[in-house]
Amino acid sequence: MPSLRRYLTPPWAIAALLAILYGPLLLHWVDGWLNKSISIQHEYFSHGLLGLPFAAYIAWGKRQAWGELPNRCHPLGLSLVGLAGLMYLTRLPDWMNLSLPIMLVGLCLSLKAVEGLRLQAISLILVALATPNQLPYLIEPYVLPLQRLIALVAGFLLVQLGIPVTVENIYLFVNGQTVEVAPHCAGLKMLFTGLYVALMLAYWTGAYTSRLRTALFFSGTVAISVVGNILRNAFLSYFHGTGRDGAFDWLHESWGGDLYSALMLLTIILLLRLIQERVPDRLNLAVQSPSSSV
Repeated sequence: MPSLRRYLTPPWAIAALLAILYGPLLLHWVDGWLNKSISIQHEYFSHGLLGLPFAAYIAWGKRQAWGELPNRCHPLGLSLVGLAGLMYLTRLPDWMNLSLPIMLVGLCLSLKAVEGLRLQAISLILVALATPNQLPYLIEPYVLPLQRLIALVAGFLLVQLGIPVTVENIYLFVNGQTVEVAPHCAGLKMLFTGLYVALMLAYWTGAYTSRLRTALFFSGTVAISVVGNILRNAFLSYFHGTGRDGAFDWLHESWGGDLYSALMLLTIILLLRLIQERVPDRLNLAVQSPSSSV
């Protein structure tokens, strides 16, 4: 039965095993991201809704190049596969999550050695950066200066509009109402999302081949994220301080927040197009010596 043997080849068996092991986990991520039924820290990785399909698309597009690589097993590969299996069996959520990128790296090394790892590097990076973990929780204590900056600038903007505002540390007081620029409201999530989408766009368009364009693009992405979040907090403070609770809830928890995110990502796309049109691949710093007189 050649057709049956065809589907029992190791690649298909490995793919089926991965689907059985990690299919329910991925569905849990997607459901949590879409319905916001996952922890706040894990919501920071909702960019995986875009990145995981894109990573799969890239890997699928490289299937021919993958098949042309010699079958070689790197010793570290089997160790990583075993480690990922142990992490999965612990049933601890974060360890199970992190076992996915470790498993994929281990399989690449086990099947095609370092060459396979290099070939699938961008897909593996996208998967790793979309894997929920506790990194946002660990870095939140260090974003206090950003929270203060957002509160200060948002308060300044409201004052220019004639709205009485008092800013104390990370709190804005508008007409007796208090708005806190909490770590989750400091734009950290959108910064993660913006940088992740910027990475996808840089790879898709080939902009990553230019260090100058890449540096400008990622710096601009950070600036767009910070400025966008300052404006968002200014609007939230205005709505809450003037009793517009419906508008506050719309922007804070409803589809207004999704609209804000979409506009920010659109701005990042426009930034990349502007850089590609106006910025050269590299700066020509060569200096011509003046011609000597005869």
